[in-house]
Amino acid sequence: MSIRNLLFAQERENAPLAWSIRVFNFTLALCFLTFAFYLAFSRLQYHWGWESVWEYRRLFIQGWLTTVWISLSALGLSTLIGLCLALTRRTRFLPLRYLSTIYIELVRGTPLLVQILILFYVVAAAMHVENRYLVGILVLSFFEGAYIAEIIRAGIEAVGNSQIESARAVGFTRTQTYRYVIFPQALRQTLPPMAGQLVSLIKDSSLLSIIAINELTLNAQQANAFTYSTLESYLPLAAGYLILTLPISLWTRWLEKRMKYET
Repeated sequence: MSIRNLLFAQERENAPLAWSIRVFNFTLALCFLTFAFYLAFSRLQYHWGWESVWEYRRLFIQGWLTTVWISLSALGLSTLIGLCLALTRRTRFLPLRYLSTIYIELVRGTPLLVQILILFYVVAAAMHVENRYLVGILVLSFFEGAYIAEIIRAGIEAVGNSQIESARAVGFTRTQTYRYVIFPQALRQTLPPMAGQLVSLIKDSSLLSIIAINELTLNAQQANAFTYSTLESYLPLAAGYLILTLPISLWTRWLEKRMKYET
């Protein structure tokens, strides 16, 4: 196969590109990015000091594990919150519908940093909740729940009215319609963006460092304060988040292909 065919291969319908073409072009792009970063770092004339940062490797590992369990806990709770909010936005009880609408717009329209400060130093302090890990999980859950609610709502509203009317015609109740008609189809629409939202949740957890939660970002800041090695401290930070988010991104793409059907 010629170089031209490798570089300008066309993906036809129902005929995916060969693995050799994909690997060749991926390697080419990766080498280009690696070379660009190598040129940028080589011009810094920076004296690397990995030995001092290596002494704090356990701090990075502990922070990474904390980020993992906080993110997983917030994911489950935020999914439940998002599902409840999506359903209340479609309820016939108008006060509840407007309350959920105001909550979603308020959360999505304000920075997460401000929400963390208010919920921890105002709301949690007023309720005498001193466990900052619990508050951090709740803040992430309430924040991400607003976005998940819109994802679920969009998936529900993507189901055609004709199918809902057909369900009513055969005698399905409202609960049965959601269970057997709406939710199975909405699940196909919401799984890929939900997986992508998990990536955002993991990265948003870095802001919990402002309330002294010992997750990966705060521990990297501490290592930097102890060693004065900024790049050596923050490059492992970036790698730690990449290790968490890259598999999820790949899983998202797999879901998009798996859940894609002709309509």
